[in-house]
Amino acid sequence: MKVKKTIVLLPGDGIGPEVTRAAATVLRECAQEFHHEFDLHEFPIGGAAIDAIGTPLPNETLDACSKADAVFLGAVGGAKWDSLPVGKRPESGLLGLRKGMGLYVNVRPVKVLEPLRGISPLKPERLGDLDIEIVRELAGGMYFGERGNTTENGVERAWDTESYSTPEIERIATFAYGRAENRSRRLCSVDKANVLMSSQLWRRTVVAMSGVYSSVKLEHMYVDNAAMQLTLKPSQFDVMLTSNMFGDILSDAAAALVGSIGLIPSASFGTGAPLFEPIHGSAPSLVGTDSANPVGSILSVTLMLRDAFGLSLEADWVEQSLHRVLGGGYRTADIAQPGASTIGGSVFTEMLREEMQRTLEHAERYGWGV
Repeated sequence: MKVKKTIVLLPGDGIGPEVTRAAATVLRECAQEFHHEFDLHEFPIGGAAIDAIGTPLPNETLDACSKADAVFLGAVGGAKWDSLPVGKRPESGLLGLRKGMGLYVNVRPVKVLEPLRGISPLKPERLGDLDIEIVRELAGGMYFGERGNTTENGVERAWDTESYSTPEIERIATFAYGRAENRSRRLCSVDKANVLMSSQLWRRTVVAMSGVYSSVKLEHMYVDNAAMQLTLKPSQFDVMLTSNMFGDILSDAAAALVGSIGLIPSASFGTGAPLFEPIHGSAPSLVGTDSANPVGSILSVTLMLRDAFGLSLEADWVEQSLHRVLGGGYRTADIAQPGASTIGGSVFTEMLREEMQRTLEHAERYGWGV
């Protein structure tokens, strides 16, 4: 079935433009081979927008995102802008984008890619069949709570407030329960209810909703234990639900389990268009070296195809082609092992495109009708 979608690309800073080009290449291949119409439009954000317009989130960018069917973000930030006030830095453009688009949930899939199992820092018996989703609340908590800074009697004091309301917890929990229902029906809610009042409300609310999702097995875990269990036996988890700050920390810890932060995609959902992005930073030191890993960007596109557009066949096509390239021993520098063929990010993307074409030649083998 032919679909027509408008996709806004936000290349951003550092290696953001490089991985965004990889994403655009995959989207154009999908559009061409499956007869879709993807209208791709680029807009500035972050440091690039500061340099060009003077603000990290231009009104034109936010307006375009609000009208799009999906948004792809490369990366924002860099030392070049670190001297700016907190509210004027590139990262504030990302926070403003999330708020302006009504995004309140982030999903980060962490799944071991079989050709790359050997680069995980965990022993095989600990790694197991790693395939989890971390569902993180994105619009509340300490990152958006009351904050301040004062000096009394020569002593400086600063504070940030962790705060959640029942409706905020209910909407993120509803999303997480839904994800769990479509997977193995196991949900682990992570909090710090033995210490924090906000976590006590979090736990009460998640428990109160469990009756509506009787098919889902719910368990609770304190965040410090969850961090430990992720390194001891990550395969015990399926869907993890947690707050903004805890999710920020745990999702990066989980990403390390697959061997490189450059391999992990993410998706953010809310009241408007969904946002897709690799989780790596802008990595300014890699700019111009063609060593940025495009895998996280490519897998973010498959998330977009499957979760935003319902195009599972196309997503499977890209993922199978990616596995074949990796299975052939081709690697960017960050995931290279002895004996591997180390290639640049742009070369990797081109090899993927060629493999996607070869896969189409054998489409009948997979039962596809392209």
